[in-house]
Amino acid sequence: MTQIRLTAARLLASALSVTLLALAPAVHADALQDISKQIKQGQHAQALEQVDKYLAAKPKDAQGRFLKGIVLTEMNKPNEAIVMFTKLTEDYPELPEPYNNLAVIYAQQKQYDKAKQALEMAIRTHPSYATAHENLGDIYARLASQAYDKALQIDSSNSSAQNKLALIRDLMGTASRPGKTTKPIGDARPAEPVKLAEAPKAAPTPVAAAPVAAAPAAVSAKPAEAPKPAAAKAAGDPNAEITNAIDLWAAAWSRKDVKAYLATYARDFKTPAGESRSAWDAERQKRIAKPGAIQVSYENLRISVDGDTATVKFRQHYKSASLKTSSNKTLLMGKRDGKWQILQERVGS
Repeated sequence: MTQIRLTAARLLASALSVTLLALAPAVHADALQDISKQIKQGQHAQALEQVDKYLAAKPKDAQGRFLKGIVLTEMNKPNEAIVMFTKLTEDYPELPEPYNNLAVIYAQQKQYDKAKQALEMAIRTHPSYATAHENLGDIYARLASQAYDKALQIDSSNSSAQNKLALIRDLMGTASRPGKTTKPIGDARPAEPVKLAEAPKAAPTPVAAAPVAAAPAAVSAKPAEAPKPAAAKAAGDPNAEITNAIDLWAAAWSRKDVKAYLATYARDFKTPAGESRSAWDAERQKRIAKPGAIQVSYENLRISVDGDTATVKFRQHYKSASLKTSSNKTLLMGKRDGKWQILQERVGS
């Protein structure tokens, strides 16, 4: 049977974009860098000891917890690693990397359906996350191989299934051909400190941030906590009204005003995972109400209006006590009872 093979670069591609110096004090960045070096050098016991010390002081730190998940994976403790990455997805559902690494572990255990679900969640959070798309393709190929095997067990003379299985085996076998620098699935060691939630660029650089369209002239970042007053917007101007709505949305989020924040979403808002609106509201309230300050701002706002609907794209910056992210965001907005409200939102596109 074929074996799914992934390069270490693919497993952590979006996580190795930049150092943590801009995210944490130098002492924390140095600690994470030392842990990463220990993992890379195979000093897993020492890395686990150091990351546990780090997390004792910063138990909610996403980067430290992510590194511990990698250490546990390297130490062949998949169940503990699954617990670590799963908890990360619960606390930071907007991060694609924990979902991707969960998929790696599930694939090692031949739990391909779970691996598929994890990768689909990674892509849902960051549609431009190329690593997850490629890994999902490998999972699909493995599932197809199993299906064709089953078909041949039932009817060994099925030439169509034989040809398709041979094609998939040939496709998957290219990973081990000369010139391919591949490693078995799950063999990932960080080469430098990890920063989460940086989606890959479309540009041909090995690791970078999500693509950002050219900004209109004279548009600069706007701090969400200080939006322009609604009175300053031109009455009847859809672009001005939508900009004001975005300002109110970001400001309510920043000051943790859950009621005002949820009011920016329409009653017919399409929830990201298809859950009920009440369940989504409850989850957002729980997350926003967590202790600690939140800062949300945006830049490069682009608005395309079509009657009573509009597509709004911008670069969102989010910062809390334990997490700092920057990602592209798209909102589908509609006019409801005279107000522009959010109908749907996507991250990473």
